[in-house]
Amino acid sequence: MSDRTPALDAVHGMLTLLFAVVALHVLWHAVRSPGAGRRDRVDLVLHCAMAAAMAAMPWSYGPPLSGRAATVFFTAAALWFLLTARTAAVLADRLTSAVGMAAMSWMSRPPSGAVPVSASAAAQETVAAAGLPAAHHTAAHGHATDASTTATLVTVVLTVYLLGCALRSLTRPMPALRTATDPAHRAAATNPYGHVRDGAMALGTAVMLLLPH
Repeated sequence: MSDRTPALDAVHGMLTLLFAVVALHVLWHAVRSPGAGRRDRVDLVLHCAMAAAMAAMPWSYGPPLSGRAATVFFTAAALWFLLTARTAAVLADRLTSAVGMAAMSWMSRPPSGAVPVSASAAAQETVAAAGLPAAHHTAAHGHATDASTTATLVTVVLTVYLLGCALRSLTRPMPALRTATDPAHRAAATNPYGHVRDGAMALGTAVMLLLPH
């Protein structure tokens, strides 16, 4: 990580604490649910892995948490949540987890089109020495700009969706904001911890998408 500042480190520290608490809560829930089915156990393992990876990501200087292996793992995790949904209602319930895993995959992807300054300068000198048209370099720069625009758009879409999921999860247990006649919301009000955990995870992931990492 580069361009570290005390303020950024403080934000990263709070996010690390948040994700660590989420990971511990997932483990606690797994211990308290010994009779969970295979799909539920895999869900808990994936949630715990993501929370632990997110807790460590701000302080990772090497490739273990950012690279092709992590990207493939979390992409597969996102597909797991989508493909194991048996009904449309279950799919809607599992979509937030799938998008969260996709966001983690997006953040851990290897940087594309990133060229060091020295390498860029060397390439320009090579083009000039070879007498090639400058249009080739301009076209390459245009492709890099398009890729950057696409990356920004994907980040914005993921962030907005996760913020909406966080708001929904964090307000669901509040009787003043939700009707008490809905059985699902009554159940959430009596046991809000799972919704709070999911909302905190979505909120932390949205913030991480916007921070340098």
